[in-house]
Amino acid sequence: MEITGKKVLILGGFGLVGSAISHELMKHSPSEIIISSLRKYEAEDAVAELEKSYSHTGTKFTARWGNIFARTEWKDTDWANVINDNHNRKEFIADIFLDLDDAVLNRMFLYNLITEFKPEIVIDCINTATGIAYLDIYSTTAKALAQMKEGNADIEIMEKIIASTYIPQLIRHVQVLQKALLESNTKMYFKVGTAGTGGMGFNIPYTHSEERPSRVLMSKTAVAGAQTLLLFILARTPNGPFVKEIKPTAAIAWKKITYGEVKRRGQAIDLVDMKLENALNASGDMVFNDFQNIEDLNDTFKAVFIDTGENGTFSRAEFETISSLGQMEIVTPEEIATYLVHEINSGNTGRDVINALDAATLGPTYRGGLLRSSALEKLRKLEGSTNSESIAFELLGPPRLSKLLFEANLIKKITGSMHKFLETSSAEISRLTEEELKNNELLRSQMLSIGLVVLLSDGVKYIRGKEVKIPVHKAELSLPLTKENIDKWCYEGWIDLRPENFDEWKRIIRAIISQSEQYPLDDTSSRYTYTQDYWDNFETFNEGKIVGWIFEYEDKGWRFKR
Repeated sequence: MEITGKKVLILGGFGLVGSAISHELMKHSPSEIIISSLRKYEAEDAVAELEKSYSHTGTKFTARWGNIFARTEWKDTDWANVINDNHNRKEFIADIFLDLDDAVLNRMFLYNLITEFKPEIVIDCINTATGIAYLDIYSTTAKALAQMKEGNADIEIMEKIIASTYIPQLIRHVQVLQKALLESNTKMYFKVGTAGTGGMGFNIPYTHSEERPSRVLMSKTAVAGAQTLLLFILARTPNGPFVKEIKPTAAIAWKKITYGEVKRRGQAIDLVDMKLENALNASGDMVFNDFQNIEDLNDTFKAVFIDTGENGTFSRAEFETISSLGQMEIVTPEEIATYLVHEINSGNTGRDVINALDAATLGPTYRGGLLRSSALEKLRKLEGSTNSESIAFELLGPPRLSKLLFEANLIKKITGSMHKFLETSSAEISRLTEEELKNNELLRSQMLSIGLVVLLSDGVKYIRGKEVKIPVHKAELSLPLTKENIDKWCYEGWIDLRPENFDEWKRIIRAIISQSEQYPLDDTSSRYTYTQDYWDNFETFNEGKIVGWIFEYEDKGWRFKR
């Protein structure tokens, strides 16, 4: 359909993809673009940027904000406050589970937003699957089970479980959407969806500290898939709008590269520390709220990072890992915007999931691969100019990723290359890495402040911060520090300075070298990926490359389709 002269509502218009779509739409002179975002400042900032960039055009820009999954009266309220309020929680459950009547419709912010503007085109860039699935019914149920075991389960926790169920919420959301689109005579609804795993399979190595594959992550994929099929039948409903979906199957990047405070859920990470001489004994139980010997440094975690919008904030090493060949790799928001606008303009890109569920996923791209090198170069230059290192923030998950990146960084500091690492005894590396951590307060505090535990070289003492990512704990206040548990936790996310861990690292490095040396040096074709040239002839120790290889070959976390 023609975009020129049309009114377009962009849900999630402040985000990485929504912003790119706004700029792409402006090539076709819409009459008005309504930017909707969760927070007021986001919507207003996005509108201000568009007004500044396109002041010479006749397009009108309008800002609206609020939670589209909530009532209008709750749209600006923190969702935890809604769910924790006894009256509001019951009202929300009724909104989701009871019949959809006019009273319910007229209470919903999404319905009121669409019917207020009656746009010809609605573009939905909100990650619906994340918004619904990350209510995390599993954690709530675990608490309920603990209460039931004690014989004191209460009505509040049962109500919270009901309020966290995914599919009823998704169905009600699409029902409200469909009613609003029909009421507004909207001609096209275009969803920017998700696969939930960045295009990877059940062997995805990135989790949220749960078992692999993560139940929470699989819930996101399940909700995304369910939404696609709901949109599929919405597209087959007579007298409704055209319905399309683009489903990126790679990490979407990026928005900016900078140096500054690293934030988790919008809050700066406070730096904490524990001196090695204050290390705790690895015996008895690990008590999670035991903060003895943990020091507040009255500072925050600062580093070079790449901001990928809704997908998160990554360190240079994390970004290098997830964007590695065989991992999530990347697609740029501009490419998504180009495909989407071309589809609106009646083009056939082959990327509309509604028309071709199997063939339409948008995977890694040439541009993404090309610009990845540019991003990594900028990240490294900024590391140099700020005299800092960008290793891991533990915002991506799993903790095993951060553990491997930091261990690789320590090895790099001590030995500098794969060859030198193999030449140095594991006992010596164990001693030197502990010495490095003892003297490097910044590195040590960064590890501890993001929730990593460090097992010292003797294997009987450890240091930690206030937050502990591994072991994963729900309702438990402590877990026994047995040898079996410690070994398990070291695999999952503890930084392990014991000599035997560096023996394992040597096994991995030998496997990398052995694989590369099998490839003929005179074969200059595209047949091989991990050649000796790729590894700089083993004269470097690149954290991101090595951990990417580990996730592919050791953890079997590689992607099959692109």
